[in-house]
Amino acid sequence: MDRTERLYYKDSHLIEFEARVVEVTERVSGWTGVTLDRTAFYPTGGGQPSDTGTLGSARVVECIDREKDGVLHLIQGRNPQVGETVRGHVDWPRRLDHIQQHTGQHILSQAFIGLFGAETRSFRMMAESSEIDVDLDNPTDERIERAIELANEIIWEDRLVRVREVTKEETAELPLRKDSARQGELRLVEIEDYDLSPCGGTHALRTGEVGIICARSWERAKGLTRIEFLAGRRVLLDYHRANQTARKTAALFSVGRDEATGAAVRLLEENKDLQRRLRPLEELAARVQADELLAGAEQLPDQARIIKHIFDGLGPETLRQIAHAAVRHPGTIALLGSIEGDGARLIFARSDDAPGNMNELMRDACALLEGRGGGRPEMAQGGGHLLEKLPEAIQLAARKLSDS
Repeated sequence: MDRTERLYYKDSHLIEFEARVVEVTERVSGWTGVTLDRTAFYPTGGGQPSDTGTLGSARVVECIDREKDGVLHLIQGRNPQVGETVRGHVDWPRRLDHIQQHTGQHILSQAFIGLFGAETRSFRMMAESSEIDVDLDNPTDERIERAIELANEIIWEDRLVRVREVTKEETAELPLRKDSARQGELRLVEIEDYDLSPCGGTHALRTGEVGIICARSWERAKGLTRIEFLAGRRVLLDYHRANQTARKTAALFSVGRDEATGAAVRLLEENKDLQRRLRPLEELAARVQADELLAGAEQLPDQARIIKHIFDGLGPETLRQIAHAAVRHPGTIALLGSIEGDGARLIFARSDDAPGNMNELMRDACALLEGRGGGRPEMAQGGGHLLEKLPEAIQLAARKLSDS
């Protein structure tokens, strides 16, 4: 026999109750574990997080289902005594949210079965959204929206939701959406003329209490279709966030909210066009910069010359372009660096007839910067976070070339 009478089984809207303390235990976490002879607090299970609230003046932060050993309430605050009668209060906003998400999941899961014969394999209720993994082949936006539309029709018809208990033998004659491995009596949640499923969670009295359901996203995961969805008040909060983002984005383009996507597409196309037109100019600028650096190059004994230079705020692509332009000239080695943000960048390159292994030089230089890098004997790149060591890293590479 269960040590704790579970009041939430019979009334998911009960949030005030009195109970007798039957056990008090200290937990490793520093919280106190309290077991009651009866409780309205739902413990974590079935994809649904536990309720929170108060026991007397203490805060209930978590509830754990110990099955026959009862529900363990983890509290912060004054510890009650065994035998004491305490008053419990369940946080209603959290309970209502869980009611909306869990009942919404039942409705949505049945929609996928009714439309596509796709069973739900798992359910997770998280802080901001929920997920179901559905055995749905060939998922598309259209198919998922069809299931969402059907689910909302059931919600807005305000159908009766009731709980009943049956024996394991009686379930053989019932059209259950899913089987249960539980032995003995089963608690069934029935949505009028729509869904019948074994479940121990908290649920609405009527489907209208769910309010609305929507899908935020979907993806293929482990051979199933994972659908992220919201129900009830979460939909409203998500709409407020999405609407605010859309309005702010539209304001950047000085257009209406619903015109923001078109404006963004046009901006992206314009940017692509500008990038195409800018590329030849960047290459020309890199050649000019390389020629200027070559004029001040350091001559090595073997007729090769070294370019050493540190740029400020130059990105890796531009740095590569300058190095490429420089080593097109015979007998040239380019040791270039750049400080960009909080990182130091390096690129070492040489022409085909110039000496030196750029990959080995880069590894030594990056070690000095406490970073990493590598490449080929002809060209290597890397970097690190010790910005002040960048000149020393380039000098180290130049010295090794001079000594070789």
